[in-house]
Parts: sequence; C-alpha cells; structure tokens
Amino acid sequence: MVMSPDDYRKNAGFRRSSAASRAAGPVVSGPIHSYQTYDLSDPGLLEMMRGGGRTGVTGVAVNENMALRNSTFFRAMSLQCGSMGMLPVHLRRRDGRKSEKAVDHPLYRVLHRKPNDFQTASRFKSYMHMCALLDGSAYALIIRSRGAVRQLVPLPRRKVKPKLNDRFELQFEYQRPSGGKVMLSADEVFHFGSPLTLDGLNGISLLDVAADTLGIAVTAQKAASRLLTKGSMARGALETDSELGAEAIDNLKASLRENHAGVDAQDDWLVLEEGLKAKLFASSARDSQLVELMKREAEEVARFTGVPRPLLMFDETSWGSGIEQLSLFFVTYCLMPWFVIWEEAIWTWLLSPAEQLTYYAKFNEAALLRGSLKDQAEFLKAALGPNAAWMAPNEARDTHDMNPLDGGDELPRPGTSAAAEMEDA
Repeated sequence: MVMSPDDYRKNAGFRRSSAASRAAGPVVSGPIHSYQTYDLSDPGLLEMMRGGGRTGVTGVAVNENMALRNSTFFRAMSLQCGSMGMLPVHLRRRDGRKSEKAVDHPLYRVLHRKPNDFQTASRFKSYMHMCALLDGSAYALIIRSRGAVRQLVPLPRRKVKPKLNDRFELQFEYQRPSGGKVMLSADEVFHFGSPLTLDGLNGISLLDVAADTLGIAVTAQKAASRLLTKGSMARGALETDSELGAEAIDNLKASLRENHAGVDAQDDWLVLEEGLKAKLFASSARDSQLVELMKREAEEVARFTGVPRPLLMFDETSWGSGIEQLSLFFVTYCLMPWFVIWEEAIWTWLLSPAEQLTYYAKFNEAALLRGSLKDQAEFLKAALGPNAAWMAPNEARDTHDMNPLDGGDELPRPGTSAAAEMEDA
C-alpha cells in the first residue's frame, strides 16, 4: 500500500501546520511545563544523569555544545560538514557504456535541490553528516509517493535505534517527540553511519572516542582562564633594603604611570632611586607546560577528526605550493570514505532493486580538487590532444559552465587541434 506524505508524517510523529490553524492562533493541547521530562528508555535521561555528556579521565562531562567551543574541534567539524554540504551529489543513469545525469528521475531533484520542505540540499547534507560525526549515525524518514522518493525528513537525534528482529530483518525503533514508540521498516528510513562500528549497526560517535582529549582541553582552558582572571600578571618587582615612605611609594607609582606606560615607553630604562633594584618575574615551568599541553590537545583533536593540521589554522606550515597537496590529502584520507558511505546508502535505501541495476549516486569531488587556472589550462590542453585526446571540447567547456558548441561532442582527430577541427566543420 502506498502511503501519502501526510500519512507518513502522522505515523512518525510529524505534523504539518496549515494556513487555517495559523490564522486561528496557537492551539494548547495540555498544560505548559517549565521543565523537561524524560522517558525511562530515553538515552537523554542517562546523559542528563551523567552530567550532560561523556565523562572522561578528567571527570569533565563533555557534550556537543562544550565540544564545539573547542576551536580546533569546531574548525574540523565545519570543514567536514561544510565540504559535504557544498559538494553536489548527482543521481546518474548507466546505459551500456554510457553514463549521464538522471535529471528526469524524481530522486535527482531530492538529492540535488530540495530534500524536504524546510531544508536546502546543502543544509540537509551538512546536518546529516554532523549527526553521523557526533552521534555515530544519521537517520531520515523516507516519504514516497507513487513509488518514488519525494522527500527526506531528518529524524530527531538520539530518537532512533536500529534493531534486528528474529528473522534478521533490519528495523528502527523510533521514539516520537509526543510520546510512544513506533517501529519503522528498513525501506522507510534513510540512514548511514561512521566507518567504524562495534556491533555492525551503530557507528562510533566522535564524542565518545574523543571525550578524554576534549575533557583535558576544557581543563586546560579553565586553567588558562584562572591565570588571566585570578593569577598575577605583573612583569616584575622593585626591591630595596631600606624602607620607603608612603609619599615615596605614591611618587614612584605616579612616575611609572606617567613616564613609563603605554606603547611609546617600550624598551625604556627606569632611573631608580633610593637604592631600588629591578627584578623580573620569570615564567614558571607550570605555565610553560600549560602552553605545551594546549598545543598537544589541539593536535590530538586533529588526529581524531582526520583533518590536516594546516587546514585547522594552528600550524605554521607554508601555504604556498603545498595547498594543492593539502586539498588532495583532505579529500583522499578524510572525505573519500564518507563519499562511499553516502553513495552506498543512497543506492541501498533510496533505489528499488530494479533501479539499482541502472542508477547510482555520485559525489562531484572535483570542486575540491581544482587547482589554479594555470593548472586547469594545462590539464585541459593535455585532455584535448592533439595526438591522444580523451575529452571532447564540449566536455572541457562544461567544466567551466560554458555553453556547448555545435559539433563539439566529438573527440579531436589525431594530428589536428580542436580549433582546426571546428573550423573544418
């Protein structure tokens, strides 16, 4: 039986607001509480009892809000989620040896333009990828109409639990926001998870494995804040064997403020009186260790996220000729496994068995691998021949969103240039 989008929303706990209900004003179905309630099976209850997050060796409860306040972790998350949201994913059709974009398929628009009524394609991909990183898995409700996928609605985080029944069929236990649970079949949920899993169903959360590192980073930040707010920030002291009267001390302070304060007084020498001697405060070994600890924890966060150090904005490596290699490293070792995970999930859960023989999803990672205009020109020059051309002129123009030329769909003939062939035609 084919269910309408409204029926799916109703069964899964979603409600669509109408113009009439908005005009009538807010509808209150019960008392308004100023506290949050938890079901005994809600994973949020256990998280709240633990202090609101994962507790590591430092005893600090690390949750997602605290983790995103770490600049290195936030940069890594924004890079990965932003890149996955920026890159287009196309549904393609394979016809023999020929492959083309399946722009006439309903799923093409869902993946490329509008997955649901309230999200763009980039926002949907970024959010789902963030859920997979923070929670280990991401889930979206599949809304079909006339056998085709029409919308993908993200399900609330930590409200879905995958299970295998007695016949080893995959099901999803979904806890509705309004209360109660409902079992969803595998063809109703679009889902994927992180590459690592301990049970074959649930992916490993980045917050779980990085809880110790993030907790130590939070502790180091607290130590630095205490040093800035309550610690001694004086540069040195003036010592003397004799006693100074109150008037002499006031005159000395006034002289320091008037004659030796501000940027203009940098590297000035003090003329000391009354047998005063200057003594500088040296930084303690504990302060030096704090700085080294903060640097080390930034490197640890980089290892957990897989983002190269220079892209996290805390490395002093030159960005000149190595920027292309950094992009290649980022795409190959950080994003490429996620491309495969996304493409396999789309092929498995959004295409019927008959469509799986012809259609497949493909990320266009070339947007991240493009070099300078000079490098692109050298690449296209080699691709167009003249002796072993493997790219047609219109294909080269399409890489820069240029209109096709008449007769530009054929490969250049050996021994001739593309321009000469066009002139002959």
